[in-house]
Amino acid sequence: MPPSLQALMADGRPLVMGVLNVTPDSFSDGGEHLSVATAVARAERMLEEGADVIDVGGESTRPGADAVTVDEELARVMPVVEALAPRCVVSIDTSKAEVMRAATAAGAQMINDVHALRRPGALAAAADSDAQLCLMHMQGQPRGMQDAPSYDDVVAEVGDFLTERLQRCMEQGIAPTRLWVDPGFGFGKTLAHNLALMRGIPALCARLQRPMLIGVSRKSMLGTLLEQPDPKQRVDGGLAAATAGVLWGARMVRTHDVGPTRDALRVATALLGGDAEANPS
Repeated sequence: MPPSLQALMADGRPLVMGVLNVTPDSFSDGGEHLSVATAVARAERMLEEGADVIDVGGESTRPGADAVTVDEELARVMPVVEALAPRCVVSIDTSKAEVMRAATAAGAQMINDVHALRRPGALAAAADSDAQLCLMHMQGQPRGMQDAPSYDDVVAEVGDFLTERLQRCMEQGIAPTRLWVDPGFGFGKTLAHNLALMRGIPALCARLQRPMLIGVSRKSMLGTLLEQPDPKQRVDGGLAAATAGVLWGARMVRTHDVGPTRDALRVATALLGGDAEANPS
């Protein structure tokens, strides 16, 4: 049996979430893991590299992405979740209530929702599970979220949104200890917004009082900063951003590049005064 996510959190070190997209159109690795065998092999490699959690997603959330049906998403993710859940901590990256229910019934320990449980039935489905829940901020919808994002104060507005979503979850009877937050880097934000949010991590952690997950791996903000159009050439920039995020208070990093990220976070842990040798990869 895999460890529980709560047990991993008790170690106190920052956790690594490996990205496993079983989609044809994700921005960095779309089409690479469409078969169950290929997806499971990729998950096994990430676990060997030190991933604590495998985040399985069946619908791309890149800018301009098209929606998929419930049946199509279930067909993509469920064989992979069923294969992995008995052996590792699995997160399901979905906004659909039906997928949440099926994946958690199959053993997924976390629901990672870019819509923060705002889709029909999602809040009830999450409440009915025992899973950890990650609530992410996104301005707009994936198809047009990068058209013209606008904020007066991005840190305050993201904090307001996540505060409201946390409250709604608790009103539904969800224990605060099950709740995570994600400021949503790249989801309806310009480069300036993303940089302000990164610098605002300490303030958001202090305000929200919940563990924070961040996803900066290979994102367009790094491409702009590095003048690098190829997502797979943005690894070093992602490591810098992940390290900064953890030093400022993030508790989990979602990444395509598990081994290098694990090494970077071990150094960050040592800098913070923790045990760099705890659970080495």
